[in-house]
Amino acid sequence: MSAQLLEGKAIAAKIKEGLKKEIESLKQKPKLVSIQVGENSASEVYIKAQKKNAENLGIIYELKTLELGVMQDILIEKIKSLNRDKGISGIIVQLPLPKGIDHRVVMSAISPEKDAEGVHPENLGHVLLGDPKLAPCTARAAMELIESTGTEFYGKEAVIVGHSEIVGKPLSLLLLNKFVTTTVCHIATGERGVLPEHIKRAEILVVAVGKAEIVKGEWIKEGAIVIDVGINRAGDKLVGDVEFEKAKERAAFITPVPGGVGPLTVTMLMRNVVNAFKMQHRS
Repeated sequence: MSAQLLEGKAIAAKIKEGLKKEIESLKQKPKLVSIQVGENSASEVYIKAQKKNAENLGIIYELKTLELGVMQDILIEKIKSLNRDKGISGIIVQLPLPKGIDHRVVMSAISPEKDAEGVHPENLGHVLLGDPKLAPCTARAAMELIESTGTEFYGKEAVIVGHSEIVGKPLSLLLLNKFVTTTVCHIATGERGVLPEHIKRAEILVVAVGKAEIVKGEWIKEGAIVIDVGINRAGDKLVGDVEFEKAKERAAFITPVPGGVGPLTVTMLMRNVVNAFKMQHRS
């Protein structure tokens, strides 16, 4: 058996088609403002993808760059100014931020209704309560991929490897809201030596660690759905957190790296911007 590939680009295209029609029906165009502090090669790639996707959909995109040495209070004042601007629908602050700036404080400064990444504590609270308004983009992208398989969620056994605030934690809540029995593994699970034991029973497996092929193919349960969020450079190629070649022989569905979660993450960002716009213009 060889797994069916879950390619994010095709799913993203369908979602973007709907978003484009929705944006065309609006009286004014939504606007996304991205803030970058200093330069970072990884965030540069994401910024280019944001700009391209926004422009293709009819969303106004503006990048504001701040110098590397900017003080945290100046950055927060900038965000508050954008919060007050009624012409701005969504705000995203590019990570990582320089040392000396607390990303949690910065993210909390964004108005919940303009939080394009869905990481404000209020928006995470809505995810907890089973009413996600603006959910974290990567977690939502993983859910879209799982849903595309047509699987019945109720009672399924899911394992998430990685407990970050943008993937593992919110995704565990999104799955729990669908009555999935969910286990979250992390560095302590690995150090205790029981990571394979958990993974072997996963009917739905999501890995978001950022370590090349940390999950071995032989650990994958036969017929599992495997969502690989990681993207790592190994020599001259990019690989995920899952040992792809061996895993695809056991899984029923698996995401390629690259080309799986990535394209959908940007699309979820755009959907959040449109939803944020509608929240701000309810009347």
